[in-house]
Amino acid sequence: MSNRLNILFTGCDRGKQGGFSVISAIFLLVVLSFLGVAMVTFSTTQHQSAAMDVMGSRAYQAARTGVEWAAYQIVNGNAANCAKVFNPGDLGTGVLSPFTVTVTCAATAVSGETISNVYLVTSTAVTGGSAGMPGYVERVISTKMGF
Repeated sequence: MSNRLNILFTGCDRGKQGGFSVISAIFLLVVLSFLGVAMVTFSTTQHQSAAMDVMGSRAYQAARTGVEWAAYQIVNGNAANCAKVFNPGDLGTGVLSPFTVTVTCAATAVSGETISNVYLVTSTAVTGGSAGMPGYVERVISTKMGF
C-alpha cells in the first residue's frame, strides 16, 4: 500500500517516462545544429560571390587600362609598339596590381576613305592563375580605332 501512496503523491511512475525529455532535447540540438551549419554555409557563399564580383569589376578596369594604353600609342604615332604585356600595379600598389594585362594591336589599311588605318585592339586582364582555379578572373575588351 505504501508504494501506491507514493505513486499517488508524485503523480506518475518515473520508470515509464523518464527518458522522453532527453530524446526531445537531443532532437532539438541536432535540428538547430543543422540550421546553424546551413546559415554559415549560405553566408560564406554570399561573401565569396561578392568578392568575385568586385574582382570582375577590377579586371574590367584593368582591361580598359590596356585599351587606353593602345589608344595613346596609336594617337602619338607609335602604333608599332602598341602591343604590350604589363602589370597596372607597376606604377605602385593599387587595386589593379594583381592583374596582368595583355594588349594586341592589328592594323588594317582602309582605302578610299579619310581614315588611313584602322586598328583592332584587344586587351585581356587576368588574375588568379589559370582557368578553372578558384579566384581566376578574366575580362577581354576589343575595340576598333581609326584615324
